[in-house]
Amino acid sequence: MITVPAGTVTLSDRRTQTSWSVEVAAFALAAVSTTQAQYAAVTGTHPSGAQGEHLPVESVSWPDAVHYCNLLSEIEGLTPAYRIEGGTDDGDDDGSGVAWDPAADGYRLPTEAEWEHACRAGTTGPRYGPLDEIAWYRGNSGERSHEVGGLRPNSWGLFDLLGNVWEWCWDVYDAEVYGTYRVLRGGGWFDEHWSCRASVRRRSHPTLRIDDLGFRVARSVPLPHVS
Repeated sequence: MITVPAGTVTLSDRRTQTSWSVEVAAFALAAVSTTQAQYAAVTGTHPSGAQGEHLPVESVSWPDAVHYCNLLSEIEGLTPAYRIEGGTDDGDDDGSGVAWDPAADGYRLPTEAEWEHACRAGTTGPRYGPLDEIAWYRGNSGERSHEVGGLRPNSWGLFDLLGNVWEWCWDVYDAEVYGTYRVLRGGGWFDEHWSCRASVRRRSHPTLRIDDLGFRVARSVPLPHVS
């Protein structure tokens, strides 16, 4: 886990041609996407299409990711960040019964504002470095996922925020238009270069499971500063 400093990030949506600024408090974010080994250790399952302990877990729904966060919190003696009412633990509901407790110290999904702020790491361009040095995408991936952490991190020590697998975020995309659809960020191994940018927002129904979509965990409690 890496401490992400507080800051302000400006989000934008191409569909509506709107932008908005969000204040982000300091928080902790995993340096890499959740791996298949980590997911199996917590849940006892291996859902991914391409198998490998150090590959990112994929083919997981949004409720699957939420369930993982709560289980990991319980294992580590932390307060689960999510309360689940009326749904199931099999990842096949729409997640509408999930409530986030911001005061909890357990693991959770990042908000999309946190995700973009962390991805940018103080930069203002579309990417935090040359794409071939920082991301697995269609141009260099061989159309498959790769082990996490193998390319250059951003200046805050975070790997693979662009490319390899898309990542679920906490947020509902646009409830009035898309209902319970949740935000995806980052681009994946099958995407062209234009999808692997810090500002790109996509959406999907929470039950989607596909081989280029995973997640990474966050915590609201930043880690102690180490000089």
